[in-house]
Amino acid sequence: MNRLQGKVAVITGAASGMGRATAIRFAAEGAAVVVADLNSQGAETVISEIAAAGGKAVFQRTDVSSEADIKALIDRAVHEYGRLDITYNNAGIGGATGHLEEVTVEDWDKTFHVLTRAVFLGIKHSVGPMRKAGGGSIISTSSVAGLKGAAGLSAYSAAKAAVVNLTESAAIEYGRDRIRVNCICPGGVITPLVYRGQPGGEEAARKNMAKQQPIPRAGQPEDIAAMALFLASDESEWVTGTAMVVDGGMNTGNARIFFGQGFSGPSFQRRER
Repeated sequence: MNRLQGKVAVITGAASGMGRATAIRFAAEGAAVVVADLNSQGAETVISEIAAAGGKAVFQRTDVSSEADIKALIDRAVHEYGRLDITYNNAGIGGATGHLEEVTVEDWDKTFHVLTRAVFLGIKHSVGPMRKAGGGSIISTSSVAGLKGAAGLSAYSAAKAAVVNLTESAAIEYGRDRIRVNCICPGGVITPLVYRGQPGGEEAARKNMAKQQPIPRAGQPEDIAAMALFLASDESEWVTGTAMVVDGGMNTGNARIFFGQGFSGPSFQRRER
């Protein structure tokens, strides 16, 4: 407990899944959290859970593809709590899926706006306040798909690979300011983004994911929250520029899965086909 005592954290995509689990964990460890998402209802539920447990959190509605929204989010953290120590660029979508030749330019661009451009914006606007605070930790969600391509996920894989490279570049630039920049590469994690609209729902997805890596269970959002906590805390003060793989061993022999044609947006919206 209290591994983040006195720290202020911003978490995007915090209304559900990995972001939600991380917001709850950070607050339990003493951080004041700004919960950012487009899903207002889900975010308010997270805020209520944190408050009920004695933690501190506020909600800022944020479209991560908008620079104005990202700047307003960072400004809210500084205005509300006086500083910024941690930014977790976690918001994500499945994005354009299916055969590359059938992916539209519009869907390709939307995928990169949310998965890569948003990370760039999160880093860009966090550096100033963190420098004033004497340092900080910037974390982003990449994916094992950013380390190895996956059939039907060309846009997603490319966007997540860009996050890994961006992480390394930013870590070099801002190490002198004691700002650490790392990313997390999850494997198959049970979140609404993964199982919504799938035949059999969450339980079927859980059973399927348990077969995809050496450790025979699906990943939990809390698995990612635990890594995010390590990277956010002072325990990782000499760790920067890394892509931390949290996947139950999937990346040792990643199954080639075809994800179907269409576009997968935020977890609270229906999948487009």
